[in-house]
Amino acid sequence: MMTDTHWIIVCISAFIAVLIIKKIAGAEHVIRSGIVSVILGLAVLFLVNLTGNFTGVYLPVSRLSLSVSAFLGIPGTASMLILQTFL
Repeated sequence: MMTDTHWIIVCISAFIAVLIIKKIAGAEHVIRSGIVSVILGLAVLFLVNLTGNFTGVYLPVSRLSLSVSAFLGIPGTASMLILQTFL
């Protein structure tokens, strides 16, 4: 089982990896686009769970789902929704 320190190290490493990928892809403002991606991913996760009463679709909030939503943004949250639908 991973301790909190391990989770922090994994999260920071993943964020740095995303920034490097964005830099290689040619993003002008790497830090800003990374932060916006994190905020949008978490906002979409929140909105999915907020509208769950109307749609019947929920995503469990755990360290894994928060990490996927934060580091992969909207596509990460959409992927979790698709996986939940098929599994």
